[in-house]
Amino acid sequence: MQQPFALGFARPAPAQPVAPFTYDSGMQLNVLPNGAPAVTEADIITLGSATQSTAGSATHNDDTD
Repeated sequence: MQQPFALGFARPAPAQPVAPFTYDSGMQLNVLPNGAPAVTEADIITLGSATQSTAGSATHNDDTD
């Protein structure tokens, strides 16, 4: 049996980066291995693609133009 055509071009998915921080439910924020809030390291947050959500902000009366 022949290999399907598409499999000749398939590539494995790139590995997903692992965030260098974990979520602390007691503090309710991401913390570094040394216990410091991850927000203190802007480069780490940027590399980890952590973002703030603005979802729902347009539903508040004081947020509209």
